Amino acid sequence: MIDGLIKHVLDPLWEKASTPLVKARMTPNQVTLAGLGLICLGAGLYLWHRSDLVFGLWLAVSFAFDALDGAVARRRDMRSKAGGYLDAMVDRYQELVVLAAIAHVHDLWALALLSFAGSVITSYAKARTALEAEISNDGWPELFERLERIIYTCVLLVVAGLVPQAWVPNVMAAGLLIFAGLTNLTALQRGWRAFSMLRRIDRGPGG
Repeated sequence: MIDGLIKHVLDPLWEKASTPLVKARMTPNQVTLAGLGLICLGAGLYLWHRSDLVFGLWLAVSFAFDALDGAVARRRDMRSKAGGYLDAMVDRYQELVVLAAIAHVHDLWALALLSFAGSVITSYAKARTALEAEISNDGWPELFERLERIIYTCVLLVVAGLVPQAWVPNVMAAGLLIFAGLTNLTALQRGWRAFSMLRRIDRGPGG
């Protein structure tokens, strides 16, 4: 939702930030895979140091880097369907790695599973609709899309790392419970949007 509302503001910022990568002649796919590598490395280190604050800050930088692949593609005129597909697949693995790391450190596997399920189903709802009818990739302004999930996760980790457990116990559990609820609510919202769209198509022009 945020991305759709302020896309005209974000895109120029990504364009400027991508300048070093363009000068280094990196391809969009290399940026995508490098972003995945950074997140996997950060998650692996998190299992060792177990600092929510450090992991949250690492993810903020890593996800910002990962977001530059589209800007690099535009500036180097290297946009492709294969690159878009790779980016979408990598996005899902990034979320899996991050949630699995949090689940392991805090022993919150059930909540992490519910959170990941909501994220994947949100993505699947649009992808499955595209198999049934020709749709636009835009115009799906759901409540808790990927950018919101990224921001929320980074903020949650930072807050969990800064707030003493004695003051607010179970910060991560409460935060992940909210995350799971929002992702699944968004999945249902997108599913209803897709179902309604396909029903209108089934009824035809006069339906």
